[in-house]
Amino acid sequence: MSFIPYEIITHKRQVCSLYKKACRTIEDWYHYRPLMRIKIVRLRKRFDDNKNIIDVPTAQELLKKGQHELWANQHYYPHQFPSSPGGTAFDRDCFPPDWVLDSWHPLEKAQYPKYFAKREERKKEYIALWEKRWGKPFIPHDEH
Repeated sequence: MSFIPYEIITHKRQVCSLYKKACRTIEDWYHYRPLMRIKIVRLRKRFDDNKNIIDVPTAQELLKKGQHELWANQHYYPHQFPSSPGGTAFDRDCFPPDWVLDSWHPLEKAQYPKYFAKREERKKEYIALWEKRWGKPFIPHDEH
């Protein structure tokens, strides 16, 4: 089994999720903003008409019908946000390693004196902590 549910999803949360997915589906199909808003307002009215249903089997049946209707009306090429999973910019954040700052020119470092002074202190603290835990590094002597 590829997915094991670890929490119970309430009926209210399922309905809210269905509403949001239905709104996104409408946005996929209609690009003319006023028409899109009209469709979303009509969708909201359909949800509001059924929000006071207390009978659990009826509410579950409406939820199943709504999910089936959403699946039947899904867009063949849904919009994906660039930074969402599956989007063009997903996981493209590039964070350079800390050693890149060591290669900066002294004139570049002079623009941020407080930062680089604090960084040098932190590097010394880190080296002291490393040597305390693991000992000094072994450097072989050249014997000629």
